[in-house]
Amino acid sequence: MDAVWKTIGELAQRFAGRDDERRVPTEQQWTLQVLKIGEEFGEAAQAVIGVHGTNPRKGTSHSWEDVHAEVADTAITALVALARMRPDDAAEFFADVLAEKSSRFLIPAQPSLDEVEGVEFL
Repeated sequence: MDAVWKTIGELAQRFAGRDDERRVPTEQQWTLQVLKIGEEFGEAAQAVIGVHGTNPRKGTSHSWEDVHAEVADTAITALVALARMRPDDAAEFFADVLAEKSSRFLIPAQPSLDEVEGVEFL
């Protein structure tokens, strides 16, 4: 996962550098990057519509593979947004939020009987 965050960080730096050259204020950069997540989600939604052929002008225009790629693009864009807003600790922040959110749905692993100390077996 370190390689993923390294790449995400490099993308964030590149995009921030480009915006800095254009003198875009930092908070505006963040705002535009978050809006970019919405744009990418729209492309994923468009791909789903294309899978089902519900646009009468386009018919069946996409595959599930296209949807997968658009969802991945949305995730990448979101992680880059986080890295742009939190360049020093995006990975750690993400891990903390993931742990907090997932704990609502995932049951912690119970220790096996071999791991329980002080238990006498009959």
